[in-house]
Parts: sequence; structure tokens; C-alpha cells
Amino acid sequence: MEGKMDHKTYHRSKTVTVFFLCVLILLGLAARLFYLMVFQSEYYSQKARELHERERSIKAARGRIIDANGKILADNKTVCTVSVIHSQISDAEEVIAVLSEELGLSEEYVRKRVEKYSSIEKIKSNVEKPIGDAIRARGLDGVKVDEDYKRYYPYDTLASKALGFTGGDNQGIIGLEVVYEEYLKGEAGTILTVTDAKGVEQDEEGEERVEPVKGRDLYVSMDINIQSYATQLAMQTMETKEADRVSILVMNPQNGEILAMVDVPEFDLNNPYTLPDGMDALAFSEKKRQELLNAMWRNGCINDTYEPGSTFKIITAAAGLESGAVKPTDTFNCPGFIMVEDRKIRCHKVGGHGAEDFVQGTMNSCNPVFITVGLRIGVERYYSYFRQFGLLDKTGIDLPGEAGTIMHKMENIGPVELATISFGQSFQITPIQLATTAASIVNGGRRVTPHFAVRAVTADGSDSQSFTYPVRDHVVSEETSETMRYILEQVVAEGSGKNGAVEGYRVGGKTATSQTLPRGSGKYIASFLGFAPADNPQVLALAVIHNPKGTYYGGQIAAPVVRQLFENILPYLDEKSYTDK
Repeated sequence: MEGKMDHKTYHRSKTVTVFFLCVLILLGLAARLFYLMVFQSEYYSQKARELHERERSIKAARGRIIDANGKILADNKTVCTVSVIHSQISDAEEVIAVLSEELGLSEEYVRKRVEKYSSIEKIKSNVEKPIGDAIRARGLDGVKVDEDYKRYYPYDTLASKALGFTGGDNQGIIGLEVVYEEYLKGEAGTILTVTDAKGVEQDEEGEERVEPVKGRDLYVSMDINIQSYATQLAMQTMETKEADRVSILVMNPQNGEILAMVDVPEFDLNNPYTLPDGMDALAFSEKKRQELLNAMWRNGCINDTYEPGSTFKIITAAAGLESGAVKPTDTFNCPGFIMVEDRKIRCHKVGGHGAEDFVQGTMNSCNPVFITVGLRIGVERYYSYFRQFGLLDKTGIDLPGEAGTIMHKMENIGPVELATISFGQSFQITPIQLATTAASIVNGGRRVTPHFAVRAVTADGSDSQSFTYPVRDHVVSEETSETMRYILEQVVAEGSGKNGAVEGYRVGGKTATSQTLPRGSGKYIASFLGFAPADNPQVLALAVIHNPKGTYYGGQIAAPVVRQLFENILPYLDEKSYTDK
């Protein structure tokens, strides 16, 4: 009897336990349901909506690039993106046939995408608007034609290596387009459509649009008139001198604003993947083709270094004056060469210049004079001036891929190396580095940052962001800067740079002729750096001619280029409040 009672008690206890477990589970489920219905309702409602919504992106119009005169250098062109929605296609063969014909695509390519089970499949972007309109007019089920934007460059090749271009997704690839991507790109919008369980859009539900936000317009210092004329001069020089390429830089030495940057041959910004004339893309491997494209896009003003030759004597002269190693009245004697240790280093004038003071030595571009000054300065002091002038750092220009100076380590510079450095050989710098450093020497001693971007403005003009750039004072003293302006004006007025003189204007400058490596190649670089007005420089220009045929002296072929440039642009700048002469 007692055993039966124990058994009943056990079962009763078990039943109660199960009952309470069930109650706890039900309470838990109720609590969970309450939590989901009250606290998570919005989340799951959104998820439910997403299951029945299809999203298509709307490209944002990219911000324009606008020159100093308000001329548009980079704009947008309305194009279309054609896509298909598999679940909505009623006649696949018709869709394939129409899209293949209208878009110029292979039937195989289109079929693969039409038959793909996906919510939406892009067939082609950057479709010209008339073609997109024609496809839309066919009213094909499952075919979507959305308008978007393609980058368009009104001036084709002008300033191609500075402006850069965008890819198929409208993202910057090179140049200003990639550096200022954050400002130019804008924010994409979306088109939301409601679908049924099979993915078919419900017309009665309509569309929800989140409008795109246009990118900011980028205002730059480039002046299209100066850029156009500088390009014309560079092309003319390259053709007449049969040169490999020609670079021209024009900048404001007071604030670093770049007015023009030319490196011909340039390329077509609207067809940036087309190789130069005479090159068949099909004849090259993909790797080789990409190498050729990279070379075509390369900006020699900032990406390439070269031995500057005698234009670098501006730096040696400034270091000599600043250190006290030389005074303008110091006298020298040039017999046509100078011995440095056991090395005989010749002057460009075989018979020598004879007796001359430092100003005359600069006017004559006399190598023995500058070698003597360099040796007086000494390795350590000279190297310290390299640092002081900013030559061992990059300029910080707002373009990608700037190359740095290639210079001996200080411990590897002996008397011979110092001698060759003094007149601009045995090391390499970029044209933009030379122009920037020369600017700091003639502008009163301020190291400015070369740049294009001035401000970024929203499409409605409600917000404008101005850009500022580092300036370093006291690179040289005001006194040294004034002396250098005077000396370099004499170079143009009566010395080796006289072919750079412009009637009615005070111009300073320096010529250069340097041999490219390896020595004995018979290839030269001719250049001229000029500025005006000489007593208060407002514009500085550098012309570099690579491997000209025939005459290759900078004073004879590069100085006239800058002279013609100045003859054209100085009166123009006068009209824009450039009044000092």
C-alpha cells in the first residue's frame, strides 16, 4: 500500500513539474512575442518591406571643374544605364535581339545576363541618351532604362594630365579628378519599387525615389586662355624641334597658384584608353597596353625627374649669397675650365670668359664661377641649404604621383660631386620642384605650395569651402631675394637669357642645357625659367624641351618659348589687374 502511495506521489510531482515547465515556456514565448511586436516591430516591418522591394541606384552628377574665368573644364553628360529584371521579362528572345542590336553587344553576352536569375542585372552603362530613349520607347517588359551621368571634357586634350579623368563608375582615376574625389563625387540616390512574391513589380504601388546629391564644383586657378596658348606653343616647339616632349609650367610665385600646366603630347580626356596614333591596341598584350597607357597619362611636370642644368644656378647663387660665400662684386677668372682634384671640368665657352665678377659670371652662366662658389659653401652648408630651400621634400602639389628629388647622400658628396651639383648636374629634380624653389628665392623668401584647387562649392551655392596651403617664411632673406631678382634681370637684359626679353616688361630668368643620362647619348634637355616683373614677380614660367633635334641650347630654343608666352599673356594679365611692370 505504501509503495502504491509513493508511486502516485511521484507521478503527481512529475505532472506538476511538466505543467510548470509548460507554463514557463508559454510565458517565455509570450514575452518573446511581446518583445518582437512592441520593441522590434519596426525592424521586422523593414525586413518584410525589403523582401518586396527592389532597389536601383541613381548616379549623382559629379561636381564640375571650373577655371579661373568661370569656364567649365570638366562637365557631365546625360547618359543611360540599361538593365533587365529576369522575373518581369515576357519575351526573352525579343529582349536579347533588341538589346544586342541597339547596344552593339554580342547576342551571347546579352543572353547570359537576360537569362540570369537575379533581382536586377546591368547590361550596359554610359549608353548615349538617344539610344536609351529608343530602347525605352520599345516598352519591353523587364527592361529598365535609367538616366545617369558620364564625365565630359569640353576641351578634349587640354590640360589632360592635370585634370585627369574618371572611370566607368564615374570615379576619379588620375589628376585633379582623383585628388578631389571626396568633393566631386556627390551622393548616389535610389529608386525603390514594390514586388510580389515572384519579384514582379506592382505598378499600383508606384516608386519611391531618394534623390541623388550632386557633387561640389571645384574651382581651380588654371586659366584656360593661358593653358591654351601654352599648349599651342609647346606643340609648335615639339613639332619644329622634333622633340620627344615639351613641358611648360606657369604659376603665380607669390601664392603658388598654377595658371597652366602643359606636358605634350597630351591625350584625349573623352577617350583616355585610346593609344596614340599609329599604335594598334590589338598588337600588344594587356600588360604592355597598360604600360603604354600609363606612359601616355604620365605628367612629366611632376612625375618625372631630370638634371636641371644651369637653371639650378639660381639655387647655388642664392645659397652663396645667403651664406656669405660670395658677394655680387666678387671677381673670378675663367680660362675655360677649372680643376677639381684631378678632374678637369670645362666651361661651355671653350676659350673661357676671362675676368668677371659674380653678376657677370651669372649672366654668362659660367660653370667655373659656380663651381668655385659651391666649393666655398662646402658640402655640409650646401646640404643644409638643400633642406632649407625645401629641395629634399616634395612640393606638396595637389596632384598624385609627385616624384621626389634624387640626391647623393651627404656622406657620399666629395669635391667633384659638389662641383657638378653646383651647376645643376649629377642629381635630379622635377620641373615643379625647380619652379617652386625658384619662386621662393625671387618672391622675398617664402616657400609656397604649388596648387590648383581654390574652393569647392555646393551645387546650390549655399556652402563654399576654400582651400589653404602651407607657406614657409625665411627660406632666404629679403636682401638675398632682392639681389637675386636684380642678377636674374641682368641675365635676361644683357646675358645668356636675352632671348627671353619682352619689350615693355622687366623680365628675369635663367637658361639651361643639360645632357640626359647616360652621358654621351647625344640627347639634351633645353630649358628656361623666367619671371615678371623682375622687381616684383607676379608670374613665373618654366619651359623644358626634351631631346630637341639640331640646336639644343636653352638660351636659343627654350628662352624664345617663354618670351612668346610672356608676350601673349603679360598684356592679358595686365587687363586682370596685373599692373606692375
